[in-house]
Amino acid sequence: MTPQDLNGAARNELKTLSKENAEQVARHLAMAARLIDEDPALAHEHALAASRSAGRIAIVRETVAITAYAIGDFALAVRELRTFRRISGRDDQIALLVDSERGVGRPDRALEVGRAVDRSALPVDVRVELAIAMSGARLDLGENERALQELDIPELDPDRAFSWSAGLFAARAAVLEELGRVDEAGEWMRRAQIAQSAIDAVDADREVIVVDEIEELVLDDEPRASAEIDDPQPVDADAEIPAAAEPVVSEPVVSELVVSEPSVQDEVDEILVEAGVDDASDELDR
Repeated sequence: MTPQDLNGAARNELKTLSKENAEQVARHLAMAARLIDEDPALAHEHALAASRSAGRIAIVRETVAITAYAIGDFALAVRELRTFRRISGRDDQIALLVDSERGVGRPDRALEVGRAVDRSALPVDVRVELAIAMSGARLDLGENERALQELDIPELDPDRAFSWSAGLFAARAAVLEELGRVDEAGEWMRRAQIAQSAIDAVDADREVIVVDEIEELVLDDEPRASAEIDDPQPVDADAEIPAAAEPVVSEPVVSELVVSEPSVQDEVDEILVEAGVDDASDELDR
């Protein structure tokens, strides 16, 4: 591992450290990101090592919190997330804090934490994650109807698949099952599976990697341009098939799903056919 294996935004937070210390901390953070899914315990050890050298850096405390949550140490996750919020002034991990409060058996406190933030100021994906966590806290308290209400947010669109849609649909299915509405629960779970399959197919086919330099080929005296995609886009079954583009190479992103093209009709059609669905919109409307 090298310091460059850590993404640039995270490396910028380490600039207050000495060069040698910053490089060592960057390597630990990069290893934590790489290992978080396959070996969360080892990822947590790397996060703790980074914390011993740079305990006042927000990204370091955030990483300790995430890895602590991953190994089920919810009390440590709560402490580290509070410290992260105090240092950074950000609410990026508010949903994780709510869920960690649930993990230590404090659903009432979890709801207080969630209600204390301005949801309209949160990024969309964070707002969705918070709704799911708040719904879970309601379930913990036996407030099943209110748990369903927590999920009634504008992002609950059954006709389109975003990176957060599968988790939101699945959460709604779980609450409906708790309410005894089994048929509705099954329908929402099916929607969750279709959404996840569509997103996975697009992500696999359109994986984007960013490189510092690209050798350009000149055809008919015109340079070939490579497009750069900044934001996740929804998967829409009715969208036109984009022209095939040559892959551009990038650093892997561990923590989030990025959909690089608005639609890939062929892949989505194939998934829906396998699921016995002729049209995404018709199926989700049923």
